[in-house]
Amino acid sequence: MSDKKAQRPIMALLDILGQRWVLRIIWELRDAPLTFRALRERCDQISPTVLNQRLALLRENGLVELGDAGYQPTQSCKDLGTILMQLSDWSKSWDRTPEKPD
Repeated sequence: MSDKKAQRPIMALLDILGQRWVLRIIWELRDAPLTFRALRERCDQISPTVLNQRLALLRENGLVELGDAGYQPTQSCKDLGTILMQLSDWSKSWDRTPEKPD
């Protein structure tokens, strides 16, 4: 891990989560492990190259692992999922706030 990442881990995480398809891949893996082919189908036929790149990124960062049944989220990713669901809940109440600019 670089010094920059060590000093600002939230920025490193947001960089990962902000990459196209990353959140979708994490979402699709939430219920059960998926093979590469099944994950690709669930992700609207994402290109194999991009899927490979995103899975490599997620594996390198300890969010996804490859097991006997396919790709699956690590415990760290499951913990992140809980936080993301809380953020989703918060965003729904924020969306109903009248002070929010249009």
